[in-house]
Amino acid sequence: MHNQSPSADRLVRFGRLLCAAILVLFHLGLIFSGLVPNLVSRPLHLALALPWIFLFVPASPFRRVTGWLFALFGIGASVWVAVNHERLLDQYGFLEGGFQIAIAVVLLATVLEAARRAINWPLPLVALLALAYGLFGQYIPGEFGHAGTPLESFLGTLTIAEGGIWGSLAGVSVSVVAIFVIFGAVLNAGEAGKGFMNVAAAAAGRLNGGAAKVSIISSALFGSISGSASANVASTGAITLPAMTRLGYPKRLAGAVEAVASSGGQIMPPLMGAGAFVMVELTGVPYTTIMGAAILPALLYFIAVWIGINAHARTLELKGLDAADRPDLKNTVITTAFFLVPFSVLMWGMFAAGYTPQYSASLAILTGFILLFLDASLSVNLKDALLRIEEALVNAARQVAMIASIILCASIIIGVLSITGLGVKITSLILSGSGGLLWPSLLLTALACLILGMEVPTTAAYVICVSVAGPALTQLGLAPLQSHLFVFWFALLSTITPPVCGAVFIAAGMVGENWLKVAITAMGLGVGLYVIPLGMIANPALISLSSEPLAALVAFVQIGVGLGLISYGLIATRSIPKTAALLGSGLLLIFVKPLADALF
Repeated sequence: MHNQSPSADRLVRFGRLLCAAILVLFHLGLIFSGLVPNLVSRPLHLALALPWIFLFVPASPFRRVTGWLFALFGIGASVWVAVNHERLLDQYGFLEGGFQIAIAVVLLATVLEAARRAINWPLPLVALLALAYGLFGQYIPGEFGHAGTPLESFLGTLTIAEGGIWGSLAGVSVSVVAIFVIFGAVLNAGEAGKGFMNVAAAAAGRLNGGAAKVSIISSALFGSISGSASANVASTGAITLPAMTRLGYPKRLAGAVEAVASSGGQIMPPLMGAGAFVMVELTGVPYTTIMGAAILPALLYFIAVWIGINAHARTLELKGLDAADRPDLKNTVITTAFFLVPFSVLMWGMFAAGYTPQYSASLAILTGFILLFLDASLSVNLKDALLRIEEALVNAARQVAMIASIILCASIIIGVLSITGLGVKITSLILSGSGGLLWPSLLLTALACLILGMEVPTTAAYVICVSVAGPALTQLGLAPLQSHLFVFWFALLSTITPPVCGAVFIAAGMVGENWLKVAITAMGLGVGLYVIPLGMIANPALISLSSEPLAALVAFVQIGVGLGLISYGLIATRSIPKTAALLGSGLLLIFVKPLADALF
């Protein structure tokens, strides 16, 4: 594309902008227009995503040609399903004739290749194995075989019915994730990102280790919106990483702080990277209950990171930001308004007006769109405003397309689990592998989350993991919200845990440090990510703030003290006996029979 003439570049840019505008307007239109048949909205969701995976990316000549073929055939097949949705509903997932089989094959191949190009091989390989199991599993002896399904029925259920790739996961992608991704892109294109940084710098910049603490606060704010730890690192890290290295932070520590902070943003209410609203859809638990359950564990995570940074700051004598690097009050107040106003509209819509989260977010998007016309000095420069609008549209379309490709690929896996009964068998495998005991099951689930979450944005990883492992945890007596929060937290493991730790890779690349050094430091700083979900199980009072506030606060203090001891022990002490004593004391506080049980 770099060798094209200026007029060709302008044409490509216009085409990209037009596709982005259509995608954003389509998803907003679905929210405002009311009911649209699922076999219309979900295939069109895929059709609008495909150009961003196959066409609007740098590519070799071969990859570009194959990209055009996949895009054209995939869009054609998706539109065909949408146009013929009424007729297809009457077929009950059974394909009629060679043409419909070809449509099914094209759709499955396109979804697999789109996911491969978006996030590489791990997830598409699992989906391919699932398809192979669905097609040939009847030849597997023993309990892990299945009775077999006619080809027309198997492929049809996956591609022309409201199961498979057009199932409930696709519905979540269309109506929940896409809207909040657009919301995040609109905020990030304007002055809201600078507002996050200014609030953080004003609040923590003067403290010891201030640059790291600015990263923690800004990433918690931005990460709650973005839905992707990697996107969070790339956005806030562009400002915080140079500040930390300039102030003498070791590169491994600077990268680790940004990776850990960016990962934690996904668990921070009110949005949790759209995960909160996905959880509402999947559990039927009210949004306010989920917020009450999620807030104390999220605060514990950031408190543990803060304690770790204090320990590093004391050991390495890390100072705060210079006064010249901290924003003035006027600039902080103005830029804060750029995210506070849309957030206020979102909260007003949900709690005062009683609108759905999606409808409220759409109103907040329109508010954020209007604010794109203003800069930090509250003046209007039309050229700059148009550039901000273009950035918002293009980034929104890219992120929606990536998440759509992941979730639709995951939908193949979930569809096969349902058609063949493999989901029930996996549940029984987890139960039998753990001897029907809860804690071994939790460890197996954590391992599954680490594997399934590789290279996948948090919300998508959570949806995949909870579909596979959630039923087993519920059968072992966990409340649905407890098991969903446990899985949601452990879906984040792969962001900082080798071998595939996306947030660490990006942060390490940005500071020019060996990724393994950054990962080891990040695992110490982010120890709460491994311990807190287990603490939720050992002491369920922690997530009962909305129903039992006093018990929840007692659990919060108890686990917080234990976590603080663990964090300090891992980072600040050089003596092995002292470290072991601190770790042991912390674990005992968290996992001994909860004090809240004795008090209440």
